[in-house]
Amino acid sequence: MQAAALHGTLDTKLIAVVIFVYLLATVLYFCYIPFRNKGLGRLATGVTLIGWIMETASMVIRTVISYKMGWGHAPFTNLYESMVFFSWSIVIIYLLIEWRYKNKTIGAFVMPFAFISLAYTTIGPGIRTQIEPLVPALQSNWLIAHVITCFLGYAAFAVSCGVSIMYLIKAKAQEKGKDIAFLPDLRVLDDLNYKAVVIGFPLLTLGIITGAAWANYAWGSYWSWDPKETWSLITWFIYAAFLHARFTRGWRGKKTAILSIIGFAAVLFTYLGVNLLISGLHSYA
Repeated sequence: MQAAALHGTLDTKLIAVVIFVYLLATVLYFCYIPFRNKGLGRLATGVTLIGWIMETASMVIRTVISYKMGWGHAPFTNLYESMVFFSWSIVIIYLLIEWRYKNKTIGAFVMPFAFISLAYTTIGPGIRTQIEPLVPALQSNWLIAHVITCFLGYAAFAVSCGVSIMYLIKAKAQEKGKDIAFLPDLRVLDDLNYKAVVIGFPLLTLGIITGAAWANYAWGSYWSWDPKETWSLITWFIYAAFLHARFTRGWRGKKTAILSIIGFAAVLFTYLGVNLLISGLHSYA
């Protein structure tokens, strides 16, 4: 009972605060775009980092409480926990890209994904915030490897989607004879889109491989064409097509931006749509 009380007052309440922190960060990044004020940009990054640290603390607290309750598992085992980790992954991938490329305008188009992911935990159907024991299928060491690789890959694809939206907005403006000067150059956006996919694709590949190994452990078969497995493969093929078209046919710009957005739509359906609309072996997630 004491652990449950701690759960109610610490990890979920921290997440409730982080939701508003990420909303504030999103607003700050949008305000930074037209003014390009360095102080405002640093504030946006600082707020984002504070939110990520708080989210990290929430996940650590939840793990500790799980061990105190006698179940002892990482916080990746239900829809609520996975949404929190998805948000966490988006932010860490974004912060690394911002640090590497010294470009803060991307935050306005990526941080909304982190905010929406957390906000969904308060309004989404089937969300359970309670810490629960693992169902038998989840009692495997493959759990952590599979979830971490998949969601870091999903996060990289969220960044590529945000960058692709920026690309299409700027390209559309230029077609009309206008230039949105506060957005990065189209070549920069195209390169960022490509590099985000290059980060995400091998992680998704590892996620599918570890998932197959986990499926064999849990159900005695590496692949059963479960709806989530099938849609994971569809998503993999979309991003494989992205890389293939870029390498062999020289696709650049608008074509790859559109393909990136389609790919992330497939990611969201694989992650949420399958769980909510189609029953299968992964329905517990």
